[in-house]
Amino acid sequence: MKKLIAFISIAALLTIGFSNFVYAQDAATNDTTQVVKQDSTANDTTAVAATAATPAAKAQQPKSFHQVLKEKFIEGGPGFMGVILLTLIFGLAIAIERILYLSLASINSKKLLKNVEEALDKDDIEGAKEICRNTRGPVAAIFAEGLNRYDNGLEDVEKSIIAYGSVVTGRLESGVSWISLFIALAPMLGFMGTVIGMIQAFDDIAAAGDISPTVVASGIKVALLTTVFGLIVAVILQVFYNYIISKIDSLVSDMEDTSIAFIDLVAKHYKK
Repeated sequence: MKKLIAFISIAALLTIGFSNFVYAQDAATNDTTQVVKQDSTANDTTAVAATAATPAAKAQQPKSFHQVLKEKFIEGGPGFMGVILLTLIFGLAIAIERILYLSLASINSKKLLKNVEEALDKDDIEGAKEICRNTRGPVAAIFAEGLNRYDNGLEDVEKSIIAYGSVVTGRLESGVSWISLFIALAPMLGFMGTVIGMIQAFDDIAAAGDISPTVVASGIKVALLTTVFGLIVAVILQVFYNYIISKIDSLVSDMEDTSIAFIDLVAKHYKK
């Protein structure tokens, strides 16, 4: 339930942030228009000169990346572009949640193993359990599960560590499949928009009875824009996906190495 709430919160924040960005762009445009109107009312001569100079100034002033991105997004059409944007928002929400979870799961496992070893050397099993309970992360949870079976013998300790290690690995990989789904879905939606744009272009040709570039330009433009944005979303999510996979592999490798050392430590303590 906590993961679901966190996921919805992150998705809502990303959606609100994008909406605020679009609103800020529109507000800035409206403010500029109002300023021009006020100046024209105050001084008609200056307004005429400013109106004549404005097109040249706009032609010379380069547009920012955000302005170009916003214009192209609107030109691509609200249908498929909105769905592609949703795949980016939900994919980023899951990716951010996973990155935060995996970052919190990373601990100094060598230090934990040393503290547990010191407690076992003193025959303080409860103290070792307390150390594991007070330490976050999957490694500490695996140690705690093994220590809970300490009185049942070394074989039960080893079996519980192996079994619980599989459970912890599943938790680390939870939600990653959704990111891979969005990676595959974004370009597919873009290609679907491409097909629909080409169909629109042929419909325009049939309606106009002419194959001139001006007739088919709008349909082809929509087709290309949806494909480009779909590929951009897939590339962004792929970077996050690869980082998350590498983080999971690192944690699993650390869990395996530390678990082997922990079993050797428990076996050594049993021999005493």
